[in-house]
Amino acid sequence: MFYDLNVPWSPNDRELQRTIAFLDELGYDVVALTHTLSGKLPAEISCPIPASLPFHTPNSLCLLRRCTLILADTSQNHRIAQIAAAYDILAIRPTDEKTLKQACETLDCEIISIDLTQRLAAHFKFKMLSQAIARGVRFEICYSPGILAVDSSARRNLIGNVTQLIRATRGRGLVISSEAKIALGCRAPADVINLASVWGLGQERGKEAICKEARSVVVTAQLKRTSYRGVVDVVYGGEKPMATPNKGAQGKAEAQKKRKASAITTNGNDGGEKESPKPPSKSDLQRQEKRARFESQKGTGTDIGKDSKIAEDQENTVSTSNVAVQIEN
Repeated sequence: MFYDLNVPWSPNDRELQRTIAFLDELGYDVVALTHTLSGKLPAEISCPIPASLPFHTPNSLCLLRRCTLILADTSQNHRIAQIAAAYDILAIRPTDEKTLKQACETLDCEIISIDLTQRLAAHFKFKMLSQAIARGVRFEICYSPGILAVDSSARRNLIGNVTQLIRATRGRGLVISSEAKIALGCRAPADVINLASVWGLGQERGKEAICKEARSVVVTAQLKRTSYRGVVDVVYGGEKPMATPNKGAQGKAEAQKKRKASAITTNGNDGGEKESPKPPSKSDLQRQEKRARFESQKGTGTDIGKDSKIAEDQENTVSTSNVAVQIEN
């Protein structure tokens, strides 16, 4: 998928529809419409970009809403959280070295977009830029202002600043966008990759700048806004799942099993349900067998005693009768 994360938006822009349609023809899949904020922020921050544009947009194109905050003072960052909540992507555009250092070290944003067509007062430092890359922040390179610039100095500044930025970042953490206000400023993904190789980025890194790195910006921004601290995404909130009716022979078999189980566990007198008795364990069976064996042996012993008593009584009776007969004789 190819990304263009910087297409300027304005309410009365007639070229926007043509630009979006041309980006779709060039093969881009995700386009971010950019609203720029500068100066004093309004009391209530809301995204003016409508969810559905007033003109037809290609169905295959995913449109995102982005805010670019021009940071002219280091004390202008107290409402960044509110701005980030109103947009899909938040980009910071520092105007000097102090604001650039603050954006790299502390500000919570997804993109640091520097106006590379201007002559910069200081050089990029690897230590400062690497802190932002380690936090997941990406640096943006916009090619359209340099391509369409009438003044040759803007094109010269763009080439020099981009080369310096690539050298300072070691070619990592870079995103290439168009920032095209008209369709003429857009370039195809293959042309952007070739342009990046001219700047010294290389074709592989150039493709990552419009694919992998740009995708990481979108995913990181989505995680920050839909999860807890960008780490845990709550998918299941503990709701009881809805019961789905069973169909076919398997559903009938399960229904019969449920009816049998309910018939066993249901008490017919009071209508309440009782727990089904547990099956006897192996030790319980052994105890029952031992008890039955003992009772059977006990009953046999008593019968033998009774029989022996009867035999003794009979012998005594016979001996007594014999003695009586002898006396009579």
